[in-house]
Amino acid sequence: MPVMYNALDWSADNCPVGRTMEIIGERWTVVVLREVFNGIRRFDDLRVRTAVPRQVLSNRLALLVDHGILRRTPYREPGARQRFEYRLTKKGLDLYPVLIAIRDWGDKYLADDAGVPLEVTHRDCGALVHTEVRCAAGHHVVSPRDAVPRPGPGARRRDQPA
Repeated sequence: MPVMYNALDWSADNCPVGRTMEIIGERWTVVVLREVFNGIRRFDDLRVRTAVPRQVLSNRLALLVDHGILRRTPYREPGARQRFEYRLTKKGLDLYPVLIAIRDWGDKYLADDAGVPLEVTHRDCGALVHTEVRCAAGHHVVSPRDAVPRPGPGARRRDQPA
């Protein structure tokens, strides 16, 4: 029989979900990532496409670069000064399923009556791309009730010092 897990017994101070949300949890950060995944890489193009205030966009891009999610790549238009494009790193590309999951949820609950504004399809077969939750053995996890939380190797009891 599985050991019962009581979340109240365990500290949440070292939670990777909280740490992740400190980086990507602000609205404009996710919007910027959406655009970079869609191929918009230059500051001015990001501003036009998102209407993010200039300073906010600058701050969000700097945050994503500082955390190794984006990298700055120089470019120069003829007769202009050097500028930078923002490209996804491996760490940034690993956020793709997160953005697809957010999009899936928004499509289900927040799309206009006319339908979703953007579909993402598999390049090879044309089928729609969506998220699925599977266990390491490959089983499809249909409901959150089909998964059971348990302390991992980095878990600390609440009464245990950090």
